[in-house]
Amino acid sequence: MRKNTRTIQIGDRVIGGGNPILIQSMTNTKTEDIKATVDQIHRLTAAGCEIIRCTVPTLEAAKALTEIKKQITIPLVADIHFDYRMALAAIEHGADKIRINPGNIGGKDRVKAVVDAAKERKIPIRVGVNSGSLEKELLEKYGGVTPEGLVESALDKVHLIEDLGYEELVISIKSSDVLMCAKAHELIAEQTDYPLHVGITEAGTLYSGNIKSAVGLGIILYQGIGDTIRVSLTGDPLEEIKSAKRILKTLNLRKGGIEVVSCPTCGRTQIDLIHLANQVETLTEEFPLDDIKVAVMGCVVNGPGEAKEADLGIAGGKGVGILFRKGEIVKSGIPESELLGALRTELQQLTKEKQ
Repeated sequence: MRKNTRTIQIGDRVIGGGNPILIQSMTNTKTEDIKATVDQIHRLTAAGCEIIRCTVPTLEAAKALTEIKKQITIPLVADIHFDYRMALAAIEHGADKIRINPGNIGGKDRVKAVVDAAKERKIPIRVGVNSGSLEKELLEKYGGVTPEGLVESALDKVHLIEDLGYEELVISIKSSDVLMCAKAHELIAEQTDYPLHVGITEAGTLYSGNIKSAVGLGIILYQGIGDTIRVSLTGDPLEEIKSAKRILKTLNLRKGGIEVVSCPTCGRTQIDLIHLANQVETLTEEFPLDDIKVAVMGCVVNGPGEAKEADLGIAGGKGVGILFRKGEIVKSGIPESELLGALRTELQQLTKEKQ
């Protein structure tokens, strides 16, 4: 059961209130390089990104948002760290949301200037706090970084903005410590109904970052907590989108698309199953099929039976393989080099049948 949060509009998208959890990522281009930034956003959008964040460290970057916005189709969030003037410029140049840590941009007068500008244009503010930015007094109060300290820090900043007369807020509390992050989300979900942006910050490389993100986001999302997510990886942002989609689908929080299942290989495997499974996963992205399961099995003896719940599958033998549907063999003796092509043909046929 999803936690009941208030709705917030970001560009033409709405989060909270039981709306679908949206996938977010962040560009790693120089925002001032409009072409490179737009090109990357287009690739991310095609992969399934639904909200994009760009860093705005300079006035030139803020001004670039105007042109970037004209060329993209998803909401754009401006990421601000220390200079409140960059937040003001980002709002002026069309940001759909700004991300700030009020504790990092100066005194209350500077926070008020940003809040007033956001209020005038009805731009939501994402209040971001992470374990590396916890205030000294909270570190002393709790004896270090703790879930309770993260929550108190975030809510202090929320109350500051509320006192300035604005409540179009999204909260983000992140830590690279998976269990601390999960606990902090449990605590804050009990104390506020603002939408939550969820992620494990500084999760790491494609390998370790995916594991930490899957575990952390899995714990949090399974409890009904979270309205937008980002899988933070040290690598190509496209990988973040792939992982986020898979996490949501695994938790039945998103439907559609083709699911690829494959066996773990064993001594019976007589084909290059690892390479083939990766090829199939790439191939399936070409087809607009929803809720279809495709199996890639390494053994023609047990493959079709073990994967009988799959809508379609291939299984390899020694130099040859078979094609099956719902566990029933429809073609055998397929040369290993032609298995991928045979699967493509069947997917094309399934696509026609669904139209």
